[in-house]
Amino acid sequence: MATLVSVNVGKPRDVDWQGRTVHTGAWKEPVAGRRMVRRLNVDGDGQGDLAGHGGEQRAVLVYQTASYRYWEEHLKRDLEFGDFGENFTVDGLPDDEVCIGDRYRIGEAEFEVTQPRVTCYRVGLRLGEPKMAALLVAHHRPGFYLRVIAEGHVKEGDEIVRTRTGPGALSVADTDALLYLPDPDPDRLRTALAVPALSPGWRQSFREMTERKPPEAAAEAGAADTGWPGFKALRVTRMVPETPGVCSVHLAPADGTALPVARAGQYLSVRITDGPAPPPVRSYSLSSAPGADGYRISVKREPHGRVSGYVHTALKPGAVIDIAGPRGDFVLADGTEPVLLISAGIGVTPVLAMLHQLAAAHSTRQVWWIHTARDRAQHAFAEEAHALLAALPDAREHTFYTGPALAGAPHDPAVVLGRLTAQALSALTVPTGADAYVCGPDAFMTDIRAALEGAGVSPERVHSELFGARERITPGIAGASDARPHQPPGAPGTGPLITFTRSGLATPWSPGYGSVLELAEACDVPTRWSCRTGVCHTCVTPLIAGDVAYDPAPLEPPEPGSVLICCSRPATDMFLDL
Repeated sequence: MATLVSVNVGKPRDVDWQGRTVHTGAWKEPVAGRRMVRRLNVDGDGQGDLAGHGGEQRAVLVYQTASYRYWEEHLKRDLEFGDFGENFTVDGLPDDEVCIGDRYRIGEAEFEVTQPRVTCYRVGLRLGEPKMAALLVAHHRPGFYLRVIAEGHVKEGDEIVRTRTGPGALSVADTDALLYLPDPDPDRLRTALAVPALSPGWRQSFREMTERKPPEAAAEAGAADTGWPGFKALRVTRMVPETPGVCSVHLAPADGTALPVARAGQYLSVRITDGPAPPPVRSYSLSSAPGADGYRISVKREPHGRVSGYVHTALKPGAVIDIAGPRGDFVLADGTEPVLLISAGIGVTPVLAMLHQLAAAHSTRQVWWIHTARDRAQHAFAEEAHALLAALPDAREHTFYTGPALAGAPHDPAVVLGRLTAQALSALTVPTGADAYVCGPDAFMTDIRAALEGAGVSPERVHSELFGARERITPGIAGASDARPHQPPGAPGTGPLITFTRSGLATPWSPGYGSVLELAEACDVPTRWSCRTGVCHTCVTPLIAGDVAYDPAPLEPPEPGSVLICCSRPATDMFLDL
């Protein structure tokens, strides 16, 4: 018979860590006597980061005395109940026997197993062992979360009685391995998705995994997406002004070889070597039709842009520039559902490539083209888009001009004078079952996403392209920095040059940093991470060029053309899409 050995609680606290403050509830202490367990937690307990911990699906964390004995031997140290951040320390209930959906009665309360423990750096912070998140997964001892079915009092010494067996016989250890270890079994993934008790977050992860290509197909697709390793010389064949502020650059291979077919919506990274070092790198969406003889990018002149200024003032036909092959996952997906192509300003370029693809395929899908520009003079590709839409059997075109109307100028009845607001979008009565692709300034994309969701379009169907820094994911860090990216403090490094292309920053590597992630943080480059040990893949970043070495080695390598920055160091100069 399994037994509740210790009940552990603790309120969130601020902890100093690597010069930052972490708000965490990982510190738990045993308490004596009866404790009330409620829907969200045990009385006296709390979670510091509700995005990754807590809530109905993760109300109570369980860890086993057998795992304590195992880690004491492995780590060569004594441990106290609550050190793993668990609420219930139990004798019995091993991870390889407890199944998702099992229900247990403890004292007056009843619980249901919902998911394994979330891999998180804070368990390593609590134990003083940075690799602990990876060790829990690699050694198949994660522990698990409970949902509270019936509230009630519990105390140490209570017997644990299983009241129902979960369907599918999918153990906690097997579930954890499916998500975090290589080569998940497709049948087991389908089994996991059939378990009603599985938490929504894990269910979504498994659903996405079932939609991925097999490893060999993914490797082939990765090679096709990137086209070639690193940078390649392409020749400028034409320079075409589209508006006073936008110029298109037509490119062809300098060596005469065929260019790989890009997917509609992908981008090229451009490195300008004709100027001061280090050479700047910027990314520009392809605006040409997939499968065209050459590539076309369209560059907006920015007031202080080094690369856009070079393109508009110095680049000439015949010049040779360095290009990294097509990449990016903001791409037009196959299907029969209506398509919403929504853009503002130069954000038109990736959705224009999608429109080219739909027209070339004579698509019968309903296509909505919704674009915002300041005025007719600054409306790039107006005629080109109009001609493509005219070739489609079921297309709708809506244009919004935000600038002042010119007195006496003829007005196009298809053009709305004003901004594309939520109210204006709702008035168009876009189909709620559509796939939406949105590109433009950050604020525009945020507003349109909210407007589409308000109009009934499912959030999972709204895709957007972001060329600036991505939103940070820094779980538990209090007061994350909003400073602009800058050189790291102290003397410059002497190692390989690391270029963060989205942030427009290049800095030499210093071995004083434990990982590329730590260097990025020292530069205030916006980062995304969770486990910091190569398990969760939250930090996965497109690698435009360069090679890395891993320490520790990730439990599952990232896809080709990507790198896990939390556990990698540069082996050569690197260009990261970060």
